[in-house]
Amino acid sequence: MKKSLPSAKILGLVALGFTTALFAAPASAQDRYRQRPPVMVSPDLTAPWLMQLGEAPRQQAPRYRTAAPRPQYEQPRYYRPQAQQQRAQQSRQYLFPPAPSRAARPARSQQGAQQVAMRRADLPVIQGKVEPQFLPQTVSYETQYPAGTIVIDTNNRFLYLVEGNGQAMRYGVGVGKPGFEWAGEHKVTRKAEWPSWVPPQEMISREAAKGHYLPARMDGGPENPLGARAMYLGSTLYRIHGTNAPWTIGSAVSSGCIRMRNEDVTDLYERVNVGTRVIVI
Repeated sequence: MKKSLPSAKILGLVALGFTTALFAAPASAQDRYRQRPPVMVSPDLTAPWLMQLGEAPRQQAPRYRTAAPRPQYEQPRYYRPQAQQQRAQQSRQYLFPPAPSRAARPARSQQGAQQVAMRRADLPVIQGKVEPQFLPQTVSYETQYPAGTIVIDTNNRFLYLVEGNGQAMRYGVGVGKPGFEWAGEHKVTRKAEWPSWVPPQEMISREAAKGHYLPARMDGGPENPLGARAMYLGSTLYRIHGTNAPWTIGSAVSSGCIRMRNEDVTDLYERVNVGTRVIVI
């Protein structure tokens, strides 16, 4: 048999619960507006909630490694070994001597020819331009012609100035191209320094047909095909002369004239006189 509580206690408990609920409800409603502790943000942004949860921050390695400093290299230096410089200096040879200063230039002669001091004929030329056998040299040469005679061997591209006693001064020459070869005997009838050039009409027409237009006349100078000196042979149009193309020495490229290096023709020019006998074979 269950015991029942007195009605007075029941009413008291009901009243106490109602009062508690009545006064507790407003406090619960305002709880969300009360001031909360500040949010603690970890310096390590990769784990911002660890400190709020009360956990000690973890020590993590940095995400990016600091690049090691690059080694400093010296600026590369470009240089030529001393031996290479010496070889380059030895191979640097010139066809003509350096131009003299204005004060050292000689005055023009009365005939208007330019007086120049040419290099010795035995000096070497630019490597690869003229073969050594075509450089001036004294050689053994047995001949029936007397000393002072010029003998031109067109087949072998040599000019000999007979000195007697079985010797001769030999120079390399360029000769007439195929169809322009000739042989015979003449004398030097005229000499000229830095001669002007007047191409014959036949040459002008012949070259024009090839598309090469020659001037009617060209004054003497380094660009003139006759070069530094000329020795005219008899009454013909043939000459022994210099050239502005020294690399053609030893070849058959002319229109019949005998061409020489400017250094060589200048040396020969000083050795022979008007009236010198010239034999072309």
